[in-house]
Amino acid sequence: MILSLLSIVYGALRCNILAIKIKYDEYEVKVKPLAYVCIFLWRSFEIATRVIVLVLFTSVLKAWVVMVILINFFSFFFYPWILFWCSGSPFPENFEKALSRVGTTIVLCFLTFLYAGINMFCWSAVQLKINSPDLISKSQNWYRLLVYYMLRFIENAFLLLMWYFYKTDIYMYVCAPLLILQLLIGYCTAILFMLVFYQFFHPCKKLFSSSVSDGFQRWLKYVCCNCRQQKPCESLAKADIRLPGDRDETPSSSKVSSMPSQIFTTDELCPA
Repeated sequence: MILSLLSIVYGALRCNILAIKIKYDEYEVKVKPLAYVCIFLWRSFEIATRVIVLVLFTSVLKAWVVMVILINFFSFFFYPWILFWCSGSPFPENFEKALSRVGTTIVLCFLTFLYAGINMFCWSAVQLKINSPDLISKSQNWYRLLVYYMLRFIENAFLLLMWYFYKTDIYMYVCAPLLILQLLIGYCTAILFMLVFYQFFHPCKKLFSSSVSDGFQRWLKYVCCNCRQQKPCESLAKADIRLPGDRDETPSSSKVSSMPSQIFTTDELCPA
């Protein structure tokens, strides 16, 4: 099993490097040894934790795992086609002249099939773009990357939670909370190595319009600005709530001054 996992990770590493060279074919790409290390650790933690989560979920809910796989597969299968239909671009017919329209459709379906199968377990290094002549997206979409890993983390946590509730006596001697924590930390470790790779060791990082650190700083500024805006709004709301009560309880100076002041002497209080 370990050898199979290592072979899969090695294949993912080679595909990652090949995808970078295809995406930036106009430039000379030189991959540093530390970049290989980061990609290997990134893919190792990502694929290993994903496979273990699916195996644990399958061991207790065998019927439901089919639905999880189908939802994942068809989501990634139809996603490139939905983007293509929303773009309004003409059907791609220029990437292979020997193929007919039906043949082109079959080839594109096979490509999306492969794309969906890869994304079920790890982030695909090549993002399919049907309306592009090269059929790949050459821009670095940080938003899509962020959404993918956020949803994948939530899905893994949900599957582990279902396993925890429905686990059988087979896992009697397994510390389930510790195992869940280790798997979630392992997936976060994969994300950390991915960020380190894109920030420091990507061979074409100078071509990015924004880096990982820039995006993180923008996110921190956005969160801080929202927190600062909420505090004055809360203080103003509290002041508006207190003002009507204060006005009712505190008499105005005009009312006090208009009230006649009468001073009674002892002779008036005690008439003779």
